[in-house]
Amino acid sequence: MAVLRFMCLVVSLACIAAASAQTPAFDPRAWKGSRAGPPTRVLTVGTAHLAGLPVPVDHTMTSLLLDKLSAFEPDIITVEVVSGEQCDTLKRYAGSYPDSFKVWCTNVESAQHVSGMDAPVAAAEIHKTLSSWPKDPTAAARRRLTKLFLATGDVASALVQWRRLPANEQVISEGLSDEALKLLDRLGARHDEVNEIAVALAVRRGLERIYPVDDHTSDAVLIDEGPEFDAAQQAAWRVAPSKALAHERDLEKTLKTPTDVLNLFRFINQPGTLKQNIESDFRASLNQNTPGLYGRHYVSSWEVRNLRMVANICATFGSRPGVRVLNIVGNSHKAYYDAYLNLMHDVELVDTQAVLR
Repeated sequence: MAVLRFMCLVVSLACIAAASAQTPAFDPRAWKGSRAGPPTRVLTVGTAHLAGLPVPVDHTMTSLLLDKLSAFEPDIITVEVVSGEQCDTLKRYAGSYPDSFKVWCTNVESAQHVSGMDAPVAAAEIHKTLSSWPKDPTAAARRRLTKLFLATGDVASALVQWRRLPANEQVISEGLSDEALKLLDRLGARHDEVNEIAVALAVRRGLERIYPVDDHTSDAVLIDEGPEFDAAQQAAWRVAPSKALAHERDLEKTLKTPTDVLNLFRFINQPGTLKQNIESDFRASLNQNTPGLYGRHYVSSWEVRNLRMVANICATFGSRPGVRVLNIVGNSHKAYYDAYLNLMHDVELVDTQAVLR
């Protein structure tokens, strides 16, 4: 009987070992190159959050960076901004996402009121409008599209349409209101990466819109966290601070010329910089042995967010195979973007360093 029990234990342990050693039957990367037509080329540029820098960075300071990115000739530009559709969700499900709408979204109720459309109706109208968009639209058509983008909460795309208008056509008409123009002026004055890089580049390239792909439904992963979580996270970051991040902060303090800005972007997008930063942040958190394993909560939320962001990116080009996609995103996301996007059959990653060289 003892021998039988021993044999059963051995078999059980063998089954457990086999289950834990299970490998996927399929690796999506195995199909790289197995497609009809050219690949979809995707370039992800990690950025410092310009609005938080010690010195203002405007379009004159980003001119050399814009020249490099324009040479890539992107057909699609995505930004780390929450879409109007998700903002509507965050607002309606405030119990699941406390404060998320207030922190990550722009209130466009006044624009919706003037347009007479809520976000879903305006979004449907945008799709209908762009599906038959002429090569040379009238100024009135651009003003109407500006109004529609504002009504959905897609301020970046509204700014693209507005800035593609001649100055003498930037007037109140086609449902735009004085409040809408004040909103465009206020948000368009921000020295952030959306305005100074994405919108500026979209206007230069003659694109009609920008795609917001950020995700904050991932905030629900951390909804029940308290002060113990915050304390644990701060402790994890103190284990082995990133020397690369310290150097980045030094570069940010001395920005004076377009060359300085370009060099900052070259540095923060280097593989060694990216690896050092995520090691000191996410790896340190993952390995932190606290009673609640809080570091793993943090990393889980980060993975959820990046997976959903990458899915949003893929949705922008899914029906346009072979286009060129440029992602502008906080540089702590870049390594995760590249890792996840590289799993996609259709995607060929573009070397950021080669573009910025």
